[in-house]
Amino acid sequence: MNNQSRGFMIALEGVDGSGKSGLARQLAETLRGDGHSVLATHEPGGTEAGTALRKLVLASNAYDWTPTAELLLMNASRRQHIDKVILPALAAGQIVICDRFVGSTIAYQGAGRGLADRTILDLHRLAIEDFWPDLTLVLDIDPETALNRSKARLESAKIDEGRFEALDLAFHRRVRQSFLDQAATLPAAYRVIDANRPPEIVAREAADHVRRLLVGEGAR
Repeated sequence: MNNQSRGFMIALEGVDGSGKSGLARQLAETLRGDGHSVLATHEPGGTEAGTALRKLVLASNAYDWTPTAELLLMNASRRQHIDKVILPALAAGQIVICDRFVGSTIAYQGAGRGLADRTILDLHRLAIEDFWPDLTLVLDIDPETALNRSKARLESAKIDEGRFEALDLAFHRRVRQSFLDQAATLPAAYRVIDANRPPEIVAREAADHVRRLLVGEGAR
């Protein structure tokens, strides 16, 4: 699979409660204001099938999935998402902003749940082929702060997606470190942003970085 298309894909990564959803909305609004055609989407989900799977995986009373079963489910949802949503948008020249992508699989099912990176990457190549975002923005924040924020948001909105939030703090610290390790390994394709700051400052830094890259890419 070739991800060198007329469009441009941005993945937003970070621990639960790091502010990805809010940044996705703000970044999409900013880029649309610049005249770009933007599609904002998310994982797991992004399609009707993916949304159904999201409920099965994230609900607080969800099945007791094993790490390998989680990995397979995430890849099934991602393949559907890529075929039905992401590739058509990129082919149409859109900027795609995706709240979570394969980086979350490496962090959650890998560092968090104990699967080997090689297992995850081998399955990625088999199921998704050589498809990666053009840019990954990692929102870095203290996991305990983020976890409390995420739990409060779910409770306030009465959203039953707290399965991972129920895991211990050590799990979320491993997830955070994985995102930082991924960024250190591929610095040209990643940008780590300090998400302990006010959302408007985070959004400004993210938008400025994306704008510089888009000028370099000639994206539209």
